[in-house]
This record gives sequence, structure tokens and C-alpha cells, in this order.
Amino acid sequence: MSQHFYALAAKIMRDILVDYARQRDQLKRGGGAAFVELDEAAVIASDRTAELVALNDALQELARRDPRQCQVVELRYFGGLSVEETAEVLKVAPITIARDWNMAKAWLQRELRKQ
Repeated sequence: MSQHFYALAAKIMRDILVDYARQRDQLKRGGGAAFVELDEAAVIASDRTAELVALNDALQELARRDPRQCQVVELRYFGGLSVEETAEVLKVAPITIARDWNMAKAWLQRELRKQ
């Protein structure tokens, strides 16, 4: 499969999950948004919705700082790809993906603790 397919699929999954989390949060506050059922595999526990929205916000900042690290997180976390698969999609060495993954995780953890 092409790089664009995997990148787009991971981005779409991220968007779906974040939209769903925001919608659930809005419904908890009495918002009138329509509830959308998702496949059981994509259902987010209600106590994790705020975490997912915070993660999305942090990923948007990471994308401004280091777009490839953000792509690595999207492909690995939302796309479910391994280090080797992510390296193939992004056309870089697996060690580069491993390094980007570790740096992005550390940066995201630090950013999420601030909130």
C-alpha cells in the first residue's frame, strides 16, 4: 500500500476518535449534538475522552514543531503500524522511527502533564 493511504487512514482514525470524544464530552454537558455509534473497536471509555482531546491538542503542537514525529505517532498510535511498517511508509530507517517515536512520546507526556 502507498504511504499516502496509511497516512490518510491514521489521520482519519485520529479525527474520528477526537470528534467522538468531543461529542461525548459535549453530550455530558447537555449539548444537543447527535450521538454517532462507532464500531466497538473504536469506542472510547467515557473517562478517556478528555485525555484524547488533550492528546489531539498536543499532537497539533507537535506537528508544528516536528511534522515527521507527529506522523510517526499517528501511524503507530492511531494506525496501529509497527516500527518497521512506519519506516516503510515514511521511507526512512527503522532506527529513525524508533528515535522519533521515543522523542515524541517523551514530549507528549511532558505536554500532557502540564494540563
